[in-house]
Amino acid sequence: MTMLGRRSFLAGTAALGLARAACAASPMGTMRGPVQPSWSSLVANYRYPDWFRDAKLGMWSHWGPQSVPAQGDWYGRFMYMQGHPMYEHHRKTYGHPSVSGMKDIQNLWTADKWEPDALIARYQKAGAKYFMALACHHDNLDCYNSRYHAWNSLRVGPKKDVVGIWEQAARRAGMKFGVSNHAAHAWHWYQPAYGYDPTGPKKGERYDAFLLRKADGKGQWWEGLDPQELYTGGHAVLPDGIDTIEAMDTWHDANNGQWIETGPKDDPAYVTRWLLRQTDLVAKYKPDMVYMDDHELPFGPVGLEAAADYYNRSIDWHGKIDVVLTGKQLKPYARFGMVQDVERGFTDHLWDEPWQTDTCIGDWFYNAMRLHDKSYKSAEEVIQRLADVVSKNGNLMLSIPQPGDGSIDSETEKVLDGMAAWMVHGGEAIFGSRPWRIYGEGPTQLIAGMQNEEKAKPFTGQDIRFTTNKGALYALFLGRASEPTTIRSLARGRVDGQIERVTLLGGGPIAFRQDGAGLHVDMPQGRDFVPVVRIDGRGLV
Repeated sequence: MTMLGRRSFLAGTAALGLARAACAASPMGTMRGPVQPSWSSLVANYRYPDWFRDAKLGMWSHWGPQSVPAQGDWYGRFMYMQGHPMYEHHRKTYGHPSVSGMKDIQNLWTADKWEPDALIARYQKAGAKYFMALACHHDNLDCYNSRYHAWNSLRVGPKKDVVGIWEQAARRAGMKFGVSNHAAHAWHWYQPAYGYDPTGPKKGERYDAFLLRKADGKGQWWEGLDPQELYTGGHAVLPDGIDTIEAMDTWHDANNGQWIETGPKDDPAYVTRWLLRQTDLVAKYKPDMVYMDDHELPFGPVGLEAAADYYNRSIDWHGKIDVVLTGKQLKPYARFGMVQDVERGFTDHLWDEPWQTDTCIGDWFYNAMRLHDKSYKSAEEVIQRLADVVSKNGNLMLSIPQPGDGSIDSETEKVLDGMAAWMVHGGEAIFGSRPWRIYGEGPTQLIAGMQNEEKAKPFTGQDIRFTTNKGALYALFLGRASEPTTIRSLARGRVDGQIERVTLLGGGPIAFRQDGAGLHVDMPQGRDFVPVVRIDGRGLV
């Protein structure tokens, strides 16, 4: 039995258990139902939603207080590590981290130029069919009306329900809506905030996370809030006596710099609070997608509890599981129980099941240097990536960086405009499509894996990707193919059926001939990036 056949079989057998009436709330607030908190139950019950398979392209607002300094990713960690450029920027711009910490950066997040409806309209024009908002990053600020976490965007920074406002804008536009949760890693990610400068005039002076407690907020902007709740407590505190930056970096790398999916051993309540926050997030906004920034799921059985809760809630909302939960690096036992996400990476083969890759046109959090040196991904690079991913049964989720004020810059607008122009004609090869028998052909070999975009070589005019839609076969040329071009996978004898017509999307019928070497098409000169031909005939798909 093929993998797809296996999925169809499971769909028939497991559907008997999907009963809305079976759902009820547990004492912890999780939704009970037919889906149990085990990998076997997730796999037996999960279905890949048709809307996700049709959508192909989503956009992500990976936006929060770490966008304020406009320095890029992981500001809330690196600002506490002397010798790092973000530490130097912070000290010069905001003050020493013993006095001005990440809590204060969070309160500088204004969102005063944020126009969510206008941005959603732009993203939709550029092709996005679903939209995702960042709900909580490693900096541990809930960007929504959080019931279980006082450090949230209604009390700190913009004083707005950022996720809720995004959700309303996306729903008004008819888009599916998702949220991303990165909070499982806050407890180890934040530990440099409990450190100190190993050198210099403030050598040994502890940073704000180590110094402050709730009572210290009297008369301050954060009065009533407990900094320890934000910074998560000192679980791996830099010991006294380290006197070089190199030694400090080595200590952090060994003690709190590893990517782990367990909770702090000295604070089991942290994991309980994470579960309460996660289920509260899902219950409030009923997201169509939840992105977990984790390898599989965080916190062992607690992560499974969160997954089962989400699936059972979907049954309660929709009468079936009609949502997407993503995780990374899925092992065989977890495959088919959720959607695998490949962060900033590639695959070298056609997958049996739907999957997703997520990337950004720049840094995840806004980096002003991308604007000044014009180093964003171009619209051409984005569409190349989209074509490659879709041909392999995947979706692309693209993050669009925003400064702290919530706007987008002029270079980002150019990328979106270029995507929108391509979608006018090229979209029919993408949206609602399915993979062909093979994903494509060409000389460029991609290295499979996560976070390896910098290793990718430029695509050429001979790199071609295939999709099918409504009985037609599409060939997408990743390079700027022009003049006579050969599609070798469509050689006579290699493909069954009869080719009757070849049409350049946006350009009309083009001349072609087929022989034992391939399908030869006369591509006109001067075409824009990623030209697409539609191939009609009998028995091709």
